[in-house]
Amino acid sequence: MLTVRIFSFSYIYNGIPKDETPNGGGFVFDCRFIYNPGKKDEFKSLTGKDDAVIKFLDENSDMQNMLDDVFDIIDSAVQIYFERNFTNLMISFGCTGGQHRSVYAAEKLNDYLANKYSNINTVLTHINI
Repeated sequence: MLTVRIFSFSYIYNGIPKDETPNGGGFVFDCRFIYNPGKKDEFKSLTGKDDAVIKFLDENSDMQNMLDDVFDIIDSAVQIYFERNFTNLMISFGCTGGQHRSVYAAEKLNDYLANKYSNINTVLTHINI
């Protein structure tokens, strides 16, 4: 069975998570080009798991375009990993503080994979919340 480990992280506080599996790598997606909801007072204390931030990022076309591209890339990788009998895939999303954009993106990918594939196990980790 393929286990997909999904991380959200802060470039400032932790840097890119290390892959602890024998594969020693994975995909890293930089969310810092997406407008940061944390710059708005009403979102500062919230995270990418909160409804207000989710709604804000659901309506952000840059975020949605990025996620469409990520889903395409990860679908291709998952198919190849199945064909090659790989057991681990790591995917990380980073942003400035690891609180809003990267958390949102990691949650969305986790939901996408869980809904599309019944034969993978996902493990979601938010390093900074």
